[in-house]
Amino acid sequence: MNSIIEQMLNQYPAQNLHDKKNAIKEIMQEIVLCGLSRAGFFKEAAFYGGTALHIFYGLDRFSEDLDFSLMVENPKFELAEYFPVLEKEVRSYGLNVTITEKEKFQDSNIKSAFLKGNTKEHLLLFYANQPIAGVADSELIKIKFEVDINPPKHATFEHKYRLLPAPYEVNMYDSASLFAGKIHAVICRAWKSRVKGRDLYDYVFYLSRRTPVNLRHLRERLHQTGYITEDDLCTLEDVKQMLRERFDQIDYDQAKRDVEPFIRNTDSLRVWGNDFFQQITEGLTGK
Repeated sequence: MNSIIEQMLNQYPAQNLHDKKNAIKEIMQEIVLCGLSRAGFFKEAAFYGGTALHIFYGLDRFSEDLDFSLMVENPKFELAEYFPVLEKEVRSYGLNVTITEKEKFQDSNIKSAFLKGNTKEHLLLFYANQPIAGVADSELIKIKFEVDINPPKHATFEHKYRLLPAPYEVNMYDSASLFAGKIHAVICRAWKSRVKGRDLYDYVFYLSRRTPVNLRHLRERLHQTGYITEDDLCTLEDVKQMLRERFDQIDYDQAKRDVEPFIRNTDSLRVWGNDFFQQITEGLTGK
């Protein structure tokens, strides 16, 4: 095993096959970030979303995807330009992967790609001499990453650094702008029959850290998706009312089931309910 991979793996206590798969995915996520950084990706893009919160702010839940946003709208942006450097970086750690851009069948502001590798092959690489059962030969580990090429305005950014797999720099949304994106998801995400409890879990995390929300950026997000009109002010009280109405509609048992596979300690979910979310929302602040 690559010594850097071994060093990173020591940070992930794995008690079962599920934990081992998540550990591999998280290490691969960080290698992808390092590769994108070396490819110059963060000169025009910023990292945001649940994985950004997990890696750089200590959110204690696993997050599957890597979400990015251009800092300035660029309809000609080509994600595939970064693939050669990224694939070379990932393979330098002994990982056998392919990177492919997802074909778009309709107009979209999101460009997507997948990094894929064989699950069994990587389990044997990361956990040599340990029994691997219950994994099909064809099963794939997938790291999805998406880039918003028409970003909402008024986000603010900061630079963060990581030391492994090698020292690298990431341009990312600051915490207030990250929180704006999460509140937008809580209010607007089309959950259909499956409530995304991960949104609610992250919402609680931001409030527990007394994170203010970037109201100007949130307003742009809500306007871009048609939830509010250009004339709506979107004050802090307006946002709280939107959240109150949303919390009245949620099936909290479904929300708990959604997030449970992504966290180790589920005790904090016991208090989840409409009254809980209504009350903690009174502590929301803006900037």
